[in-house]
Amino acid sequence: MVFLLPILVFGGLLVGLTVALTVAERVLVNYGICKLDINDGDREFEVEGGQSLLSALNESKVFIPSACGGRGSCGHCKATVLEGGGPVLPTETPFLTRAQIRAGVRLACQVKVREDIRIKIPEELLNVKMFTAIVERTTRLTYDMVETRFALSEPSEISQRPGQYVQLQAPSSEGPVYRAYSISSPAYETDAVELVVRLVPGGIGSTYCHNLRVGDQVVFTGPYGEFRLNEDPDVEVILIGGGSGMAPLRDIALTLCARWPNRKCQLFFGCRTTEDVFYLDEFRELSKKNPNFKVFYALSDPIEERKTWDGETGFIHLSADRHLEKSDVTRQAFLCGPPPMIEAVMKILDDKGFKPDDIFYDEF
Repeated sequence: MVFLLPILVFGGLLVGLTVALTVAERVLVNYGICKLDINDGDREFEVEGGQSLLSALNESKVFIPSACGGRGSCGHCKATVLEGGGPVLPTETPFLTRAQIRAGVRLACQVKVREDIRIKIPEELLNVKMFTAIVERTTRLTYDMVETRFALSEPSEISQRPGQYVQLQAPSSEGPVYRAYSISSPAYETDAVELVVRLVPGGIGSTYCHNLRVGDQVVFTGPYGEFRLNEDPDVEVILIGGGSGMAPLRDIALTLCARWPNRKCQLFFGCRTTEDVFYLDEFRELSKKNPNFKVFYALSDPIEERKTWDGETGFIHLSADRHLEKSDVTRQAFLCGPPPMIEAVMKILDDKGFKPDDIFYDEF
């Protein structure tokens, strides 16, 4: 207790000094108008100096992934700064490899625009848009999972690759924040977007989604994501997931079966109990229309449901191990779920002959 008061006083002084310096910089330092050059003149903007690079990009209607509201805690808003970014800050290094730092990769939310700045971002991010949409339908899938369908207002159409995601804007006590959710509706539905969201206790985005009602207006940006479905219909596709990892797998499955009705595709999905099962009836109907589409659900905790459950049991990577054959032919795999599942499945796929470049995954 003797040392508690001095520590609190010292901490308060540090916080006060930080706030004072921030305010002083905003009031006393005028960086004027700075030039923002993206991809060697592909896009050029004049922006107000003194703001973060992330804010300047958003102001210029260039949207890059960011889930923490610019606080430097998610590490998603990476951009390569070629000129004018200043030194790398300690707040950035936990999210960057040495190779990335040498290449000039930075967190856009931590880079302050103080002078003309040149950056490089993936070309496809220049096509990301901000959408407004209206809640058209909400469907309770399980006790903690909800599917929400959004009818697009402006723009009225979206072009997405199967497996991509959007960033939904949600209100918070500190202002709007963005949370990433994979698109579950097929790519051929261009006038709407469906999201599957699991309720996370205390989660800003999931709580917001679970409280949306028909007619509510929402804002999101997108699409984003690295999933790329092979266009060759002879390439078999393997989908493996669990929990809220279902969303991008459903998008891929519905899109694939609609475009290539006879293409080979196997879907493996893990649930804990029957209370966690959803979309199974839909996929069984899909398999009837496309005999080359196989679906396997497995319960990891089926003790209470042994009499009623007619599917597989055990962890889902074990089901994949049983049904996938070892082969040298080109196959694609898309994985979505918790990190332990991803790690276990990756070992199985390696043993079955999958090439690393043909495996895409998202950890939920």
